[in-house]
Amino acid sequence: MTTDIAGLADIADRYDAFLIDQFGVLRDGRGPYPGAAETLVRLKDQGKRIIILSNSGKRSAENDRRLVDLGFVAGSWDWFLTSGEVAWQILKREGRQASGLPRKCLLVSRDDDLSALKGLDLERTQWGEEADFVLLAASEGDVLPLSHYEALLAPAARRGVPCLCTNPDKVMLTKTGTAFGAGRIAELYEDIGGKVRWIGKPFTDIYDFALDYLDHPDPSRVCAIGDSIEHDIAGAAGAGLGSVLVTTGILEHASDAERQMLFAEHGTTPDFILPKFLW
Repeated sequence: MTTDIAGLADIADRYDAFLIDQFGVLRDGRGPYPGAAETLVRLKDQGKRIIILSNSGKRSAENDRRLVDLGFVAGSWDWFLTSGEVAWQILKREGRQASGLPRKCLLVSRDDDLSALKGLDLERTQWGEEADFVLLAASEGDVLPLSHYEALLAPAARRGVPCLCTNPDKVMLTKTGTAFGAGRIAELYEDIGGKVRWIGKPFTDIYDFALDYLDHPDPSRVCAIGDSIEHDIAGAAGAGLGSVLVTTGILEHASDAERQMLFAEHGTTPDFILPKFLW
């Protein structure tokens, strides 16, 4: 059963830790939501452990700095954990190929960002014909059509090259509205015959990292807060966590009936619905 709440104060005592989404909860493509930074501080002041859990293809430290630059208070969260950080750690463990040569990576990122490869024993290529694997870290769906990505990735898909998607979001928030995200490009890769390993919400790897950081608490005392039923709410359910759906972000203009359809489509419902991330 889903309960409407007016603010986080209504449920704060139920939980010891919170996993909070970034885009759609704390901020959109233009900047912070009013009151979000103050609410994060209030929650931390209650003695709660807080992980910002984001389907960002960039690593944790970069996102951490960016949030402070946007006006959020440093120290009002314990860790900024991204799907990009989880993927980086996985790639670091995997190392080189059996041949001893570095793997060639076809990187799909935003604004030619190379941070996803920094510190890894990988060689970047821009050609699907010679790639050993594809790394989907971000989308430029607000400026490039999906057909651009199909042309870029089709040679790799035809060769059976594996793909690692480090941002499963199919819709992203930009300064001008919504656009297709890296998750939609990963779907395209599957459609044209490629195989994708998904890292991030709602998949298990990112929750394993988060709960390990929290020293494996009782999952019923951990609450995930997000704006995506497919990613945040379904991911929380899969990990046995409580959940709060905020109706900002990608569901800002969705009706109650449309939300109910999404609950049915993804086979999950949140424990609580919150209009905005406010105390």
